[in-house]
Amino acid sequence: MPDKMSADPRLARDPRLSTPQPPPPPSLPPTDSDHDVTLTTSQQILGDGVDDEEAADTSGFKLKFCTVCASNQNRSMEGHLRLALANYPVISFGTGSLVRLPGPTITQPNVYPFNVTSYDSMYNELSGKDSRLYRQNGILNMLERNRGVKFGPERWQDWAVGKPRLDRYLQDKGSKGTEAGVVDVVITCEERCWDAVVDNLLERGSPLNRPVHVINVDIRDNHEEALIGGKAILNLADSLNAIAGEEREKGGVDGWTNGAGPAREGFDQRVPEVIAEWQERYPNLRALWTLAWF
Repeated sequence: MPDKMSADPRLARDPRLSTPQPPPPPSLPPTDSDHDVTLTTSQQILGDGVDDEEAADTSGFKLKFCTVCASNQNRSMEGHLRLALANYPVISFGTGSLVRLPGPTITQPNVYPFNVTSYDSMYNELSGKDSRLYRQNGILNMLERNRGVKFGPERWQDWAVGKPRLDRYLQDKGSKGTEAGVVDVVITCEERCWDAVVDNLLERGSPLNRPVHVINVDIRDNHEEALIGGKAILNLADSLNAIAGEEREKGGVDGWTNGAGPAREGFDQRVPEVIAEWQERYPNLRALWTLAWF
């Protein structure tokens, strides 16, 4: 296992980001106040406070994933598509301040705001500007793929974890299973994105008391490497999902969502081992991992 997987300096200032420890006790029951929407999502979406994961047959269980890159355009979207086609619940984000795409020169990028700009509008704009240039450098092909996956790029820092993902999100590929607005595993595609995700989770203060594994798969930001990285992300997802299923069969599903119970604890403890085995299969995609909290 790469040294980086246990050398993050944040471990010293927040023990939650060290090797998985027994999960904390569940949060106090949510109040009825309007601002507690992130703590009441499970009841709102699933009904009667019973999580669908814990009521469902473990044989069909699927971990929920999130893929992240800088602009939610290339690497995270390739991973999103691969996971969705494999029937995993998946969402995706970018960590940058703005969406940036290559322009006619290195000093003239095309810049768009997150959350409100559709892939379709980007495609139409760039096609109108210079279809030959943007077809040749692969941007139009990338946007064509993206607009078939979801509406547009979303920013990680703006994501209200635990808030229902309904309405337009239900049209996204991989949306089934993500309606409650939480995931089990976040896979970033660049170390600076991993840093941004982990720092942001610390800043949020863990209102849900729900564990989440944050894994970086270092992928160069070009179309060819994104294809390779997407396959590697799917391979990692399959490996993680397999041990999750094994632990749920052995320990039952009670408490899984809250990070409690033998199945969840067993899964959390086995994740580093799975990543180490995956790293041997993909030695050129450097891995970085920590256990964090929503």
